[in-house]
Amino acid sequence: MMPMSSSSSANPVVIDSHLHVWADEEESKIFPYSPGSEPPPALANAASAARLIETMKSCGVAGALIVQPINHKYDHSYVAEAIAAHPSVFKGMMLHDPSRDAEEAVQDLEQLLLDGFVGVRFNPYLWPEGKRMSDDPAAVAMCRRCADLKVPIGIMCFKGLDLHYDDICSLIRKSPDTPIVLDHFGFTGLDEKGDKNFEKLLSLAEKKNVHVKISALFRIAGDVSPFPYEDVRRRRFVPLLERYGASRLLWGTDFPFVIETEGGYEGAVDVVRSWCGVEQKDAAAILGGTSENLFGKW
Repeated sequence: MMPMSSSSSANPVVIDSHLHVWADEEESKIFPYSPGSEPPPALANAASAARLIETMKSCGVAGALIVQPINHKYDHSYVAEAIAAHPSVFKGMMLHDPSRDAEEAVQDLEQLLLDGFVGVRFNPYLWPEGKRMSDDPAAVAMCRRCADLKVPIGIMCFKGLDLHYDDICSLIRKSPDTPIVLDHFGFTGLDEKGDKNFEKLLSLAEKKNVHVKISALFRIAGDVSPFPYEDVRRRRFVPLLERYGASRLLWGTDFPFVIETEGGYEGAVDVVRSWCGVEQKDAAAILGGTSENLFGKW
């Protein structure tokens, strides 16, 4: 992987707070996929670090937070190498392993912090069925250590915020100073279930440590709101901006999946920039400032 220097010409600086990379077919000989977690065939060679660098550069994106992909599960070596090759461009969010005890989990965190990781992802579907994150001593220990280190925890509510709302509130009660980031509008799609969950997402704004990623617009839009996602803007973005404020919202694409959608990666940048309109402070925060406040300067 050849180094690349980040661009300083963008004003405001643009940071992609949510994307994934994984080894392409050739690289997977050195960085194998987790068994049963091979990438979709259409994207197998589309998500290498080299391809991401090309895509970001062409769209004026200066930096990115790489969320550890399920394809490599708890083997963080591919993302760590990408960060080492491009330390001014990439930071990482590690994937917490619920099979680890509290001491082991904190050791994992502290080791990966040395490798350029600046956040932790909690995927609630990796816990045994029926077990809550907030009832797991290791998860609570991770939250508290992250609070000490000012390291954010990202939570993926893929099957619906309603399934995890009480669990998230319990985690916050047990570790109120841990920065929490909810992926992809909290997965509040534009349907009846999504509308109900969106009310829950708005209620979490009273928890001052909660932030929301304005990411994966296509996932929220579904078949309801075609590109450029006007209904997502009106029904999700505007209320979030009013309730949370720009300083608690952060933009992301969900690369490489976004490249298969209308508008692609560049469209995902341009749409959210247009949503911010003439409010330069909002644009500066959402497109990069909030990410830098949470994860450090790029």
